[in-house]
Amino acid sequence: MISIKQLPLEAKAAVAAGVIFFSMMLSRSYLAEQLELKTRHWLLRLQMALFANSLMLIGSLHVWRSTVTMFYRSSAASSFCFMPWKIAVLMFLALAHSSFFTLLFLVAEEPYFFSLAASTCLGAYIILIFFLFALGSVEQAYKFLAGRGAKAGSSNKNSRTAVKPVLAVMLTVIGLLNASQPPTVNSVEIPVFKLPSTMNNLKVVLLSDIHLGPTVGKTKLAMIVQMVKALKPDITVIVGDLTDSEAEIIQPAVEPLGELNSPLGTYFVTGNHEYYTSDVGNWFELLKSFNIQPLHNENVKIVSPKSPDDWFCLAGVDDIEADVLRYSGHGMDLKKALRGCSSEHAIVLLAHQPVAAKWALHERPDINLILSGHTHGGQMFPLNAGAYFLNPFFVGLYKVGQNTFVYVSPGTMYFGIPMRLGSRAEITEIILRSP
Repeated sequence: MISIKQLPLEAKAAVAAGVIFFSMMLSRSYLAEQLELKTRHWLLRLQMALFANSLMLIGSLHVWRSTVTMFYRSSAASSFCFMPWKIAVLMFLALAHSSFFTLLFLVAEEPYFFSLAASTCLGAYIILIFFLFALGSVEQAYKFLAGRGAKAGSSNKNSRTAVKPVLAVMLTVIGLLNASQPPTVNSVEIPVFKLPSTMNNLKVVLLSDIHLGPTVGKTKLAMIVQMVKALKPDITVIVGDLTDSEAEIIQPAVEPLGELNSPLGTYFVTGNHEYYTSDVGNWFELLKSFNIQPLHNENVKIVSPKSPDDWFCLAGVDDIEADVLRYSGHGMDLKKALRGCSSEHAIVLLAHQPVAAKWALHERPDINLILSGHTHGGQMFPLNAGAYFLNPFFVGLYKVGQNTFVYVSPGTMYFGIPMRLGSRAEITEIILRSP
């Protein structure tokens, strides 16, 4: 029988990941009733960080062997630059691994430089891993098809290896520059069945996935608020993932939200990350102090400024992650959210995840418009493909059936990694049209 000591490092990392995953399952079941909500969720976030680091260790070993170990037998190992290169690779990997812990220990009004550096390294790490495995697979396939006679010299092999980090650095710089730009304002006209004619051209500004936390702070939120005010919306809606931290810790960064002054109101629904903070109740109170109304499985009548008899129903549901986390008093409850909303009037639903939008339409096909977020448009290459296949609606406007539309925001900021590759942050200006 093989002992743990005899296993290669990659196998040991996989075993560690399995043990941590098992402990996460125990925490969700056996310990769920024995720990306070805040303690349980903090423990879960710590376990998730350790689990991610265990899996990353497998990739980090591959990165080290591909960018350092392979040069030991070449002339490069005796050069003056080799030792600084080893130190640089080691620091890069250490920063990438530490990024998961910034969410627990380094959150303030403005991002710490360490958090930005660590999260940037994590983004570069993901890109580098992709190139190492993808291009490595292409090289192996070429060798197999070309036969043994296609062996290249060590210098050519070193050159091919060097290309991968260079590509990763180039894409990282592009991603950083893209994410550093203000969100683009995307104006979309959407016909809403049964919308009163007096409410034609009503303007709704959609915000999603701002992710106040280790890498997004007060300055960026203030910029977003100023851009929204310049659009002069009738209604502003925030469809979840506003934050990654507890309300008390990051309260100073939230203050710009108090400047939102849409005449027909500003509304908020939870995303999965609000529940990861285990502080939803305090967030609701904080948002209310800024005159932002949380729609906690509830609805409001949006009355036309021109006619008090004309209105539509604006409803919001809790994020489906609340059910997974067993968050007391929370969870998607569409019946409760739409109580009093009949098909005689237009219905607009706020639901953070596109999966929730799909479920809502299955239960209530008379919903006319659903506004969602969550996907970030994939945020960055190569994660875009995964986000596309995991969500029934990916990004942009979808027509479902005869009289229903779903709009998925690509996010107003970014989560953690301050990069955008293959996607663009967006503030969505939605013009509601009366058919």
